[in-house]
Amino acid sequence: MRFIALVSALLLPFGAALAQDYPTRPITMLVPFAAGGPTDTIARLTAAGMAKSLGQQVIVENATGAGGTIGSTRAARAQPDGYTLLIHHVGISTAATLYRNLSYDTKTAFAPIGLVTNAPMTIIARADFPADTLKELVAYAQQQGDKLTYANAGLGAASHLCGMLFMTAIQKQLTTVPYKGNGPIMNDLLGKQIDLTCDQATNTTGPITAKQVKAYAITTKERLKSLPDLPTADEAGLKGFELGVWHGIYAPKGTPPAVIQKLTAALQAALKDPALIARFNDINTEPVPQDKATPEALGAMLTSEIDRWAPIIKAAGQYAD
Repeated sequence: MRFIALVSALLLPFGAALAQDYPTRPITMLVPFAAGGPTDTIARLTAAGMAKSLGQQVIVENATGAGGTIGSTRAARAQPDGYTLLIHHVGISTAATLYRNLSYDTKTAFAPIGLVTNAPMTIIARADFPADTLKELVAYAQQQGDKLTYANAGLGAASHLCGMLFMTAIQKQLTTVPYKGNGPIMNDLLGKQIDLTCDQATNTTGPITAKQVKAYAITTKERLKSLPDLPTADEAGLKGFELGVWHGIYAPKGTPPAVIQKLTAALQAALKDPALIARFNDINTEPVPQDKATPEALGAMLTSEIDRWAPIIKAAGQYAD
């Protein structure tokens, strides 16, 4: 034990010196989803903002597949030197239960850096759906049950999670129709081939404004500035219903604390940048407050969300492996 303590003491100044010089080369930020999607867009905006403070490029790399777990696995196995980061959304917390044979422990494999944003979702239906309000939708769904179709973008997708939460809240199972992405879902919803879905406001604001779909509620605590007349789910009658597509940035476990501090400071600076705030507004989201862009806030969010979703997923009996 004394030997280990002595070695640790000797290495501390060396690690501190490395952290002081960090970064000396470009940083890679892994995005576990395809280019062009909401998470990819958020990643690229945030990476560009962080690069200004860090004085090095933050290169976004898409490492897709298996519901985001391929990119997460790469991040968990990367050298803990601050040169490989992971940006992930709420799906990092649900994967802990959806995938029963993960090669890493989600709660311990990463060093949190900070939350980035919490994007709202919308509950929507085809334009000619009979219900006009969320209360009417709930009553109709409880009456019709599996006669209604609910579309999601696959296991672990935010639309899948929203559907599970909705069905749990109304205590009724609808017929779930999985798709390979949100684009095909919207096409079929506009074509009135499916009944319901839940999708990020980034993708739905246009069709809602054009009255191409029926919108019932926002899934976060506050209304959207771009859709001021659309109530929150809580306001519309589903008390306690809340689902935000929150995003956080992580480093591999074991990354030096001084490096984490530099990355957190860079993230906080990026989220205060007026240019980033304006671009986030364009995609119907906004940066988290500064006290949420911290390792402590992201760590607490990750743990609480894993604990929140585990019983819902287990009750639904829907697993990805």
